[in-house]
Amino acid sequence: MTAINYFFRHEVAEKVREEGREEGRIADRAEMTLNILQWRGIEVPDSVRERVRTCTDLDELELRAQRAVHATDAAQLFGEE
Repeated sequence: MTAINYFFRHEVAEKVREEGREEGRIADRAEMTLNILQWRGIEVPDSVRERVRTCTDLDELELRAQRAVHATDAAQLFGEE
């Protein structure tokens, strides 16, 4: 009897699902960072919004989210004063 490999159990499908999960985590972290600034009443220029949303490094987005908690200006997310 031959084993049947269903697509949803196939290694390619697992890889695609994991990539989707990672993209979701990245998008969520970017939006959370922008929301923190908004909730704190900090104006977020379109250039900053775009820069945060196009970042694909989860660790960098985590750092930006932490900076958003203490920032007084949106540029401080990037280590700029």
